[in-house]
Formats: sequence, C-alpha cells, structure tokens
Amino acid sequence: MSDAPPPDKMMPAIASMLQHVPHMRELGLSLVELGQGQATFRMAYDARFVGDPETGVLSGGVITTMIDSVCGSAVQSALRKPVTIATLDLRIDYLRPATPGLALHARAECYKVTRHVAFVRGAAWNEDPADPLAHCAGTFMLGSPSWRRPARAAAP
Repeated sequence: MSDAPPPDKMMPAIASMLQHVPHMRELGLSLVELGQGQATFRMAYDARFVGDPETGVLSGGVITTMIDSVCGSAVQSALRKPVTIATLDLRIDYLRPATPGLALHARAECYKVTRHVAFVRGAAWNEDPADPLAHCAGTFMLGSPSWRRPARAAAP
C-alpha cells in the first residue's frame, strides 16, 4: 500500500464519487477524512431514512450503504491507481441502533491488498467512535469488469 498516491490526490475523486453515484448523493454522504488506505464519511440525520417511525431510528439499509461506500473508498485510497472494485463480502455486526436525530459517521481501513482482493475493517458511530453502533469486515474484488448496457438488437 505504500505505492498508493497521496491522499490529497485521491480526495477530489472520492468527493466526486459521492456527488455522482446516485445512492451516495441521495444519502448526503460527505468525506470527512481520507488517508492512505483509510476513509471517514459523515451523514446528517434525515427523517426520510427512518426505518421505525415510532422511534426515529435509521434503517439498517442506510447504515449498510454508508459502510459499504466508506469501505470501497478506503480500498481506492490504498491502490496505486484507480480500478473498478466490487464488494465480495461485507459482514456487519449491528451493536445498537443509531441514535435518532444524530449524524452518522463511518470509518474504514484497508489493511491488506493482494493482486485481486482487498481486505477492510471499519465501524460506524454517532458521536463517539469508542461507542460504535456497528463493526464491519469485508473483502473487495479489484479490477472487476465494468457493467455495460447490453447492445440493442438491430431493428428488423
């Protein structure tokens, strides 16, 4: 990972991704910090993403999306050059519900990169990283084939 570009070179690409990938943009994910093989995101509390209207607790799917996104960004910041990646496996242990009304934070670290797979671990929290609401461990495939729209059949 020591051959990765400096984080300040990757920051514009990661920030751009947050604005151009529809689900990231819709969630309002923002880049807080980017280091070599590390990323931290923030998401303001938004009532649109509540999973339980009686309690105001965010949906687990929102937390999963944020964790997956921050893990992918940590992988990208660990690589020498940007490549397509795909989540192979992402295990998330939910420790407690997110606190209603509070922003959500997530941080991931890419701790190992092989020729085809990157390994990450991370956590999500509201106010204190020492009081996480979820932990994760994941693997990402490097150089995954890009999705392409199928060619249209010729008209008869």
